[in-house]
Amino acid sequence: MNFDLNEEQQLFAASLKRFLGKDYAFEARRRIIASDAGFGAEVWRSLAELGALGLPLPSDFGGIGGGAVELISTMEAFGGALVVEPFVSTVGLGARLLLLAGSSEQKARLLPRIADGSLRLAFAHREANARYDVSQVAASATRDGGGYRLTGRKRTVLDAPVADRLIVSARVVDRDGLILLALVEPTARGVAMRPQRTLDGRRAADIEFDDVRVPIGDAMPLHANGVATIEAAIDFATALTCAEAVGAMRYANDATLDYLKTRKQFGVTIGSFQALQHRMVDMVIDAEQARSMASLACAAVDTESDATRRCHTVSAAKIRIADACRHIAQESVQLHGGMGMTDEMKVSHTFRRLTSIAQEFGDVDHHLARFAATA
Repeated sequence: MNFDLNEEQQLFAASLKRFLGKDYAFEARRRIIASDAGFGAEVWRSLAELGALGLPLPSDFGGIGGGAVELISTMEAFGGALVVEPFVSTVGLGARLLLLAGSSEQKARLLPRIADGSLRLAFAHREANARYDVSQVAASATRDGGGYRLTGRKRTVLDAPVADRLIVSARVVDRDGLILLALVEPTARGVAMRPQRTLDGRRAADIEFDDVRVPIGDAMPLHANGVATIEAAIDFATALTCAEAVGAMRYANDATLDYLKTRKQFGVTIGSFQALQHRMVDMVIDAEQARSMASLACAAVDTESDATRRCHTVSAAKIRIADACRHIAQESVQLHGGMGMTDEMKVSHTFRRLTSIAQEFGDVDHHLARFAATA
């Protein structure tokens, strides 16, 4: 597969980088994460106008028809800028679930709104004690006339406080454990949300659903392979997050190298010390290996028809990238000295994001087990 950008993709990538460099500088990002909203509404509209939100959506729904590979440069740019807007939750998870499991009516109604920026989504799936096991769904859905009644609890739902709609997973009572994916408004009666901030400045929430009414039009058609559908969507989001990690690593490496070239001790720049040069080289090697694995994961979720091989490839990438996240995050802070941990330094925020990515959509232990199971 050719990972080189064509002329159109190069122009888009350049436009996105200009926008992020001008309107999403570090201080602007700090103001966004400190705000009540927790994301930049103007930033979101600008991403829609640039076409970023429609990149992986079919042209029939206002998109461009790309895949994860076409999103690599976008995610790397987001990683370098530490973008906190709910791109992966909305485009990587929400839109993907609609494409895989939604009805024709739901796709026609909702996907164009994702592309134009008027709809943000969050996937309410994780539950207490489930860890990263996507098959662990205790929330229940009971048929009620022309719809369902939804009851259950979801934990640490990323971007839920900024979402216009939640996609909620629940097991349908008396239907042999079939999983329902339901579209629920966060303000619906019976929905109780407890917002929280994550380590890297994003918003999340624990959510309780108490006999929440779901009209039949907001329930995605039931499929016997509901767990496989959820796993496929999460793999797609994982691949995008791997590409995002590469962008954050690149920034951490560039910032650290600049610091080594300017910081002086004993009358010379510390970058002249051979021991520090060796550590910097190891960081660069890790980032390059991570980029190769992220590209492989993106290609797998786009083209691999065999679910077992797709899972195997994505887990291999996540294992390598999680290790690289830990190594580069820690080294960048240590090589900056004590100031690397201060809130005023972007490298400290990059440390938090890389640390979070290492755990997101499965930590190393989870993916090692999945890698072995799919070998």
